[in-house]
Amino acid sequence: MTLDSMPGSSGYLDLHPERKMFYFKNAYILRLTVVAGIGGLLFGYDTGVISGALLYIKDDFEAVKDSSFLQETIVSMAIVGAIIGAAAGGWINDAYGRKKATLLADIIFTLGAIVMAAAPDPYVLILGRLLVGLGVGVASVTAPVYIAEASPSEIRGGLVSTNVLMITGGQFISYLVNLCFTEVPGTWRWMLGVSGVPAVIQFSLMLCLPESPRWLFMKDDKEKAIAVMSKIYNLSRLEDEIDYLASQAEEEHHKKKDVSYWNVFKVKEIRLAFLAGAGLQAFQQFTGINTVMYYSPTIVQMAGFQSNQLALLLSLIVAAMNAAGTVLGIYLIDHFGRRKLALSSLSGVIVSLLILSGAFFVQSSGSTSVFYGWLAVIGLALYIGFFAPGMGPVPWTVNSEIYPEAYRGICGGMSATVNWISNLIVAQTFLSVAESVGTGATFLIIAVVAVIAFVFVILFLPETKGLTFEEVERIWKERAWGSSGSNTQSLLEQGDES
Repeated sequence: MTLDSMPGSSGYLDLHPERKMFYFKNAYILRLTVVAGIGGLLFGYDTGVISGALLYIKDDFEAVKDSSFLQETIVSMAIVGAIIGAAAGGWINDAYGRKKATLLADIIFTLGAIVMAAAPDPYVLILGRLLVGLGVGVASVTAPVYIAEASPSEIRGGLVSTNVLMITGGQFISYLVNLCFTEVPGTWRWMLGVSGVPAVIQFSLMLCLPESPRWLFMKDDKEKAIAVMSKIYNLSRLEDEIDYLASQAEEEHHKKKDVSYWNVFKVKEIRLAFLAGAGLQAFQQFTGINTVMYYSPTIVQMAGFQSNQLALLLSLIVAAMNAAGTVLGIYLIDHFGRRKLALSSLSGVIVSLLILSGAFFVQSSGSTSVFYGWLAVIGLALYIGFFAPGMGPVPWTVNSEIYPEAYRGICGGMSATVNWISNLIVAQTFLSVAESVGTGATFLIIAVVAVIAFVFVILFLPETKGLTFEEVERIWKERAWGSSGSNTQSLLEQGDES
């Protein structure tokens, strides 16, 4: 088989766009994507629900009301769990498969939701948050990889971004649930306890879905892998996909003997890929997204809107914009490209953060004008509008496709761990930093980080739109060792010029 006839090669991908869609069975792929994406919904719901629940937890527990540290710990303990879950999730995925990892995440998350809803004091609540975080951490590694490995390269970016849509959709649902339970006895217990419902639904549906075909090939279960792929591709493409995946699996088996965490840093092309992937994950958090999602009701109150219900309503609008922006990102990521989308997103984020910073600086100087409160809310909405289509989906999409097969679980877990550690740092320090230097200065610091992120993307992130996993791997080899032939060079140029 020549390179030109291989799936994902330039000759294969130059099919007329309308005809590409006939080469795979969209309904089945969409079902896999949506069910796997419920893990993203758990991620998003937990991120959003705590911001509203915290307003009422403070009313029930005096110790929480009197301590910013305890408030930050309740928020960030889920992130501690997610760090552990993500770190272990890569190994669990490689050893036991994407499906079993998802089922395990659902069990842990449901247990955590029950503990939170029944918590008699802040410390049991913190334990429940830890358990929920463990489930979210494993799910955050598993869902993008499962979706990417079951997706044709032509639409992989959009399908992986659907997982991010589920995250933002989960955040929107959480604010809606928060608003619905504001007048119900046991307010925050219902808010947190309801989070177990989607985990139970995903567990039930996931039992009926197959394992990732790539993982099955890696474990020499080719019969099951082919059965799964026959439901994804039509016959005209299936044979080529099977032949190509079989040859890649054979290569990966030889490499697998040498796979280790140390090699991620020792092997130059893997190190470069991990730098790009982990860097994007870190900058996604340090440019402030989960500060906005965790604390948006609190930020709205800082802007002068003191009513809990009004704060939640305005935050619901912000969450709706986040979900809508992600829908736009699903379209743009496979048309506009990962790199350009990240750069344009960061440009808008920088401007929005400067607006936020300016509004809070003026307010802190003693101005009582309602205008600046609304300006801060508009700044939040603009921030989400720019962030959601780009820096929301791009890091997760890039990390699902830039690593070699043998390292995809390990590197995916490590980069997700970087994301959660960065998330923890931001969540654990935002209120304290805002109290120390002022909210305006805090958002100005985040704006400076966004500028650094912009430069990072220019320097370290190649374009991977429309490329197969194997072609992406060649880009990193080219960057690590220079041109090794005209064919590899043409692939690199194709990636950079997209």
